[in-house]
Amino acid sequence: MVDVTKWPLFSLMEGEELSSIRQACVFGTSANEVIYITHNDDVYVFGLNCSNCLGTGDSQSTILPKKLDFLSGRKVVSLSYGSGPHILLATEEGELFAWGHNGYSQLGNGTTNQGVAPVLVSASLLNKRVTEVACGSHHSLALTNTGEVYAWGYNNCGQVGSGSTANQPTPRRVSNCLQNKVVVSITCGQTSSLAVVENGEVYGWGYNGNGQLGLGNNGNQLTPCRLVGLQGLCVLQVSVLSGYAHSLALTDEGLLYAWGTNTYGQLGTGNKSNQLSPVQIMAEKERIVEIAACHSTHTSAAKTQSGQVYMWGQCRGQSIVLPFLTHFSCTDDVFACFATPSVMWRLLSMEHDDFLTVSQSLKKEFDSPETADLKFSVDGKYIHVHKAVLKIRCEHFRSMFQSHWNEDMKEVIEIDQFTYPVYRSFLEFLYTDNIDLPPEDAIGLLDLATSYCENRLKRLCQHIIKRGITIENAFSLLAAAVRYDAEDLEEFCFKFCVNHLTEVTQTAAFWQIEGNLLKEFISRASRCGAFKN
Repeated sequence: MVDVTKWPLFSLMEGEELSSIRQACVFGTSANEVIYITHNDDVYVFGLNCSNCLGTGDSQSTILPKKLDFLSGRKVVSLSYGSGPHILLATEEGELFAWGHNGYSQLGNGTTNQGVAPVLVSASLLNKRVTEVACGSHHSLALTNTGEVYAWGYNNCGQVGSGSTANQPTPRRVSNCLQNKVVVSITCGQTSSLAVVENGEVYGWGYNGNGQLGLGNNGNQLTPCRLVGLQGLCVLQVSVLSGYAHSLALTDEGLLYAWGTNTYGQLGTGNKSNQLSPVQIMAEKERIVEIAACHSTHTSAAKTQSGQVYMWGQCRGQSIVLPFLTHFSCTDDVFACFATPSVMWRLLSMEHDDFLTVSQSLKKEFDSPETADLKFSVDGKYIHVHKAVLKIRCEHFRSMFQSHWNEDMKEVIEIDQFTYPVYRSFLEFLYTDNIDLPPEDAIGLLDLATSYCENRLKRLCQHIIKRGITIENAFSLLAAAVRYDAEDLEEFCFKFCVNHLTEVTQTAAFWQIEGNLLKEFISRASRCGAFKN
């Protein structure tokens, strides 16, 4: 769990107040402002209040949290901030609210008057449901549920994508080569914009003086242009991020690419030379599962499959030109401790455990012979557990440990339908809520979760499998998803196989699949146009 008190602004809050926070964001040119949302969907702000960015209706700073009554009860799904700063906030209902600095009409209300309180952005967005927002220094982007991108505000370099350099006072749809594309993710640098479409292609527009659009040149783009340097790669949804003037992209194979300005080593290439086109970095490391950057900083971070967190770029005044392994458990800590300013790179979600000491105790007592009252024997190895914990945590065991089940009287229960790593991971999950398995073993755990009707565990297994999918195992994972009726995982694996069709069809896993599944895959892939010339 992220410790928000690593950001000094939270250090004055009491424990009960901190535990009420569900989402939070530290922002501002000096990281002096905070907005947070409670578990009750109340919205609070505090800090310096530059350019009325707290939205309290006045220009007064406050060290104590103030409630924004106008936004209370609205579930926040996306939030972003500019350099003014100005704030964009999207709700679960698809509404978009804006406030703060408005010198370039970045609030989208047709004026240049400061926004002292949250106002609904309605111009051009009536009957549209906004799902994601992104802010550059003084321009704004909004993504709708139908995959349309709208832009407005400062446009001196074409960052609004309108084909001109005139400022845009109200939201305008970004079209041109995005006209018939479904966009799934957006991000902004200081004066540039990037978008990912559903097939994994990346498009950029705006300022390109340092190559931050990745187009192979340093000319500004007034309309969206495809990054040909990423051609043939499928970029994950929400996995293209922009720093101040550099960009990062993560593919569906866990490969990391970087481009743009490199003054502080933020590209992680080992030098300070700008890159006009995407270059792969961290190729020698294990699979990357998360990347982090934001337009306020020159800092980059990444997290690997095993949980290792790396940072590079401007880190507390130093220029780190190669990814540096930290002791952090999440990329957010990099920005709290080393970014300048120490803003949050995303709207941070927190899951609080109200009974932390009990959780820690349960984790410690898992597989402990001293306190256990039951043993499972799997592949000749014992796993020590507590009946009470299993009955509380799992309906399957609650039913098992009844007087009419033979197992209720046993001190040792033999398990022969699952392997030791799988069954141990399952029992450990009941104690810790976490699982630590490679994708191949997660398939077996998915089988167990399906048999025991453990839906949450089933979702976690699917998440692990998605993060671990490769060319070699893709078809095996697809077959497993079909076998265990995991529809979301099946769709993910199918798309991966189609995106990498040539390579996947050369693997042993592809030719070992039984005939009916193979026929169904070929038929479905053909309907998606996979075999068109």
